[in-house]
Amino acid sequence: MGGRPSSPLDKRQQQHLRGQVDTMLRDFLPCYREQLAASVLRQISRELGPQEPAGCQLMRSKKLPRVREHQGPLTQLWGHPPRWQPIFCVLRGDGCLEWFSHREEYENGGHPLSSVALTGYTVLTSQRDYLCLLDALCPVPSGEHTQEEPEPLLEMPVNFPLFLQHPFRRHLCFSAATGEARRAWRLALQGGIRLRGTVLQRSQAPAARAFLDALRLYRQRRGHFGEDDVTLGSDAEVLTGVLMRELLPALRAQTLPGLRGASRNRAWAWTELLDAVHAAVLAGASAGLRAFQPEKDELLAALEKTIRPDVDQILQLRARVARRLRGEVEGTLETCLRGRVDTQLSRVTQKLLSTVEAVLSTVQTLLAQGMDRLSRHLRGSPSSTRLRKEVYSFGEMPWDSELMHACYREAERSQKRLGQLVAPFGFSGTRSLVFGAQDLAQQLADQCLTAALDCTQAAQQLEKVRGRVLKKFQSDSSSAQRRFIRGWLLCIFLPFVLSQLKSSYKAELPEFEGEVLAVGSPALTIEGIYEDIVRGVLLQRIDGELKKALGVSDMSCTLDGCSEAPWDPTGADEETEAQRGTCPRQPGSGAEVQPLCSRPPPGTSTAASRPHLSSFPSDK
Repeated sequence: MGGRPSSPLDKRQQQHLRGQVDTMLRDFLPCYREQLAASVLRQISRELGPQEPAGCQLMRSKKLPRVREHQGPLTQLWGHPPRWQPIFCVLRGDGCLEWFSHREEYENGGHPLSSVALTGYTVLTSQRDYLCLLDALCPVPSGEHTQEEPEPLLEMPVNFPLFLQHPFRRHLCFSAATGEARRAWRLALQGGIRLRGTVLQRSQAPAARAFLDALRLYRQRRGHFGEDDVTLGSDAEVLTGVLMRELLPALRAQTLPGLRGASRNRAWAWTELLDAVHAAVLAGASAGLRAFQPEKDELLAALEKTIRPDVDQILQLRARVARRLRGEVEGTLETCLRGRVDTQLSRVTQKLLSTVEAVLSTVQTLLAQGMDRLSRHLRGSPSSTRLRKEVYSFGEMPWDSELMHACYREAERSQKRLGQLVAPFGFSGTRSLVFGAQDLAQQLADQCLTAALDCTQAAQQLEKVRGRVLKKFQSDSSSAQRRFIRGWLLCIFLPFVLSQLKSSYKAELPEFEGEVLAVGSPALTIEGIYEDIVRGVLLQRIDGELKKALGVSDMSCTLDGCSEAPWDPTGADEETEAQRGTCPRQPGSGAEVQPLCSRPPPGTSTAASRPHLSSFPSDK
């Protein structure tokens, strides 16, 4: 399980997968080009509009989003045939896990036995839960009776197990020496998983916002309107996840009946196949996006030159078409909102509000406790050198998984109930939502400490620093809370409303399309104008609910700005943007018609036959 064996895919199957990736990119890239144009228009219109007042601005952290490097000995079930073997594991600051045969090999700069990016994984610490998960992967068909041979390596009790499960990748099975070591690894791994998963959501580059909007548009055109966790990961990982979901039914139908052996051995063989398919799709998606990069750069430069001189004319046309179109769709839209959304909007808002309040309250408590701890150190040991060390340690609090765990746990507690409330609206992205709340806690703690905590100043005026930290946090968290809830309410309800209106949408839009096409600007589409109208009306409902829930009159001043411009340019980008130190971003803004934020193994035992995929490639 540690190293990668030879691929179970033959050349014909690999070629088939390359064809599937090429087809997906041919369908996706036109959506991406379209949204890149819309993002340029959005950015220019915002530049020309009212500027954001300084009081509404959120400071951008200069620190790179990261996890603390964690390392130590573990035991791993790996190899062919698999067996438990000692290893030395290292979790890098970018959320990649590496393992070596010995600590000395790592310290001497040797190559790891293997490594994995933690995107999309889930940590399990119950051996029973993991075995149940394996049983569900390859259930015995009804009516078929087989003599099950136990898998002793899996079923042998493990004192402190750590299982990393992924829907499309090989599972990783580890064991720690003590309960304390397992807890430390679990928290570190969960931090790495979140960091890798939210790389797009944290970024601010317009090109990534265009990528996420393009993905949503691509999926809507294929009949998928509900929000889910498919957008957890980098751009290539996201596209890989989308295609894997499309391929999975055929893979199951063609492969599972041919697997032999005990059910858990079949499950391991199944994950080995999925891992090979995932690797092939990811390689193709990465290559396709790299090949598109020069065209994207040229396109953005050309769009800037063509849109900026005509931006007034483009925006005037957009406003004119939007007024006429709104008159046509408003009745149907209002009926949908009154009948399907209004009855549940208050309940979902209150649940989101209580979740965020619990998270931010815990952060504030941690900040206050940290400042009190510094005061005690100052009274007990007035050494400025010692205090500077303590101040530095406190400033690292947002990246300390043990300290921040209390905040993260508050977000996780609401996941099940939130999932129940939003499931009727086709929303299954609660993991992304929880990750977003955890990122928000980390971001606010980091920016407050970065802005208000200076080593020299702290040694001289600690009480003033304490007040400044807490005051800044209260101010920022109030704005952040509104923005976070507003954005996620959009993510929950907008796709649902669009799905309910799709039949009327097809009937109403054609008569306006010619007028938009006559302008000849790729930045304007009738589909985009229509979605902006739906979004604006829905946001009026959301803002009214937030005003009642929060008791505030000014709903426009949020993290993203105070203007009611047609578009809001903040958003997300590829993994490289996160590595440039952009501060976390979650859905929502102050823009009236802000675009929806899209967001998201073991080897085969000798008792299990390797999957045969003679029917896998399709000639259709």
